[in-house]
Amino acid sequence: MVVLVISVALIFDYTNGFHDAANAIATSVSTRALTPRIALIMAAIMNFIGAFLGTEVADTVGSIIAEGVEGEGNHGLTVVFAALVGAIVWNLITWYFGLPSSSSHALIGGLVGAGVASASTVEWQTVLDKVAIPMVVSPVVGFSGAFLLMLAIMWIFRHRNPQRTMRGFRLAQTVSAAAMALGHGLQDAQKTMGVMFLALLAGGYVTADDGIPLWVKVGAAAAISLGTYSGGWRIMRTLGRRIIHLDPARGFAAEATAAAVLYVMAIGLHAPVSTTHTITSSIMGAGATKRFSAVRWGVARGIVTAWIVTIPAAALVAALTYWFCAMFLP
Repeated sequence: MVVLVISVALIFDYTNGFHDAANAIATSVSTRALTPRIALIMAAIMNFIGAFLGTEVADTVGSIIAEGVEGEGNHGLTVVFAALVGAIVWNLITWYFGLPSSSSHALIGGLVGAGVASASTVEWQTVLDKVAIPMVVSPVVGFSGAFLLMLAIMWIFRHRNPQRTMRGFRLAQTVSAAAMALGHGLQDAQKTMGVMFLALLAGGYVTADDGIPLWVKVGAAAAISLGTYSGGWRIMRTLGRRIIHLDPARGFAAEATAAAVLYVMAIGLHAPVSTTHTITSSIMGAGATKRFSAVRWGVARGIVTAWIVTIPAAALVAALTYWFCAMFLP
């Protein structure tokens, strides 16, 4: 049962990779700063490296239902399994429709839904402080930060040759895209580590005070990197072209701002924020400096709707999965 749940966690990690590949590289590909294949290779490598930069986010994710599953054996493992199914199902639905929803919030919704359905202890204060508040704050900071950074870029380079300036920002986007991919690994690979640790905790192989084993880190890093390399072209089209057509300078502003938010949230606040929410709002903020009407707000409205629905939808699927599996538990 432990092997099964950890395998499912790695499958989730893989879907997270291809679902969120667009987060790091969509703007760079759409502005032709990088070719799609080179961008994917770079993102996969940086995802892998980012996974080893800390465990704070993993600890936060694991703490949401750790008390309810520790030492619970098959019952606890069923709770974790149901949470993962809820997250995977929602990832696949939003990927199919090309909606850049949050894999992170799908996972957290799954954990909460399975925890409630099983009457396990859910750390609601952690959910509020580390999930709900950052979920609102990070897109606001992403939008406003990218908007202000792009205004500063426009002012600083207002007398420069436009063609040379854009050529320079295409080069700069290689760095900002790499930083974004590193932040994605730092955030999202750790979330899977936290769930794999929960499986080991439920099975009695570790205690809550133990550190995350090295093989768990390597497995999570490898799975998300492979998923990223496989690409997520449906969502890439939405982020790269359907919201707004970005030039290299705006692409750089969006990526640099989003990466900064991810690092601060992970290292400073230990909060598992959504890379999807952060980069999407940053793209909107950078694009709005052209003019507000340049952003396709109808597409943005659909994306925001998917954001709102993600946690309850994943929670519902997880709860239904738990109730179904519970019928076969001894």
